[in-house]
Amino acid sequence: MRFRLTPRETSFYDMFAASADNIVTGSKLLMELLGADAPGRAEIAERMRAAEHAGDDATHAIFHQLNSSFITPFDREDIYKLASCLDDIMDFMEEAVDLVVLYNVEELPKGVDQQIEVLARAAELTAEAMPNLRTMDNLTEYWIEVNRLENQADQIHRKLLAHLFNGKYDAIEVLKLKQIVDVLEEAADAFEHVANTVETIAVKES
Repeated sequence: MRFRLTPRETSFYDMFAASADNIVTGSKLLMELLGADAPGRAEIAERMRAAEHAGDDATHAIFHQLNSSFITPFDREDIYKLASCLDDIMDFMEEAVDLVVLYNVEELPKGVDQQIEVLARAAELTAEAMPNLRTMDNLTEYWIEVNRLENQADQIHRKLLAHLFNGKYDAIEVLKLKQIVDVLEEAADAFEHVANTVETIAVKES
């Protein structure tokens, strides 16, 4: 039997990958939301809630493993931050869906579909990147592209706000819709936080 002087807990990689895969599930539910009627949206919200709970479980599993591991594959602080940022993404996506249902929004404003498309692409990139933490290879393009997507999301968000304040909507509807598009923007920001954390880890490990 080989004895390793510095054993490293490798299950973190699988747990980060599972968390990112769950985010892809969440982004697909957001896409479904766009074409759904009111009953369909309520059903999607239930599935999103279940996905968010699964994300919480994945995050807690990472924290538990972190607390019980003597040696970790990279800095404990970075493991904690990465897990927390991934969890934030699911929280924001679930909140957005829940708000659409709770506010009984009949029609989402033009541009929300673009927001969701950006989130779906960022989710795919994040899920593809997590397994590469094992080797720290092929990650540069990931964080560059996610940062580009976040800039695109900012532009979409600003245009949406301009649209909401153009006088077409009454004041109450503006408040409802603004909260939804703001939460979707926070999800885009959270993807960037994940990418920035991965970049920090890669730099430290290089």
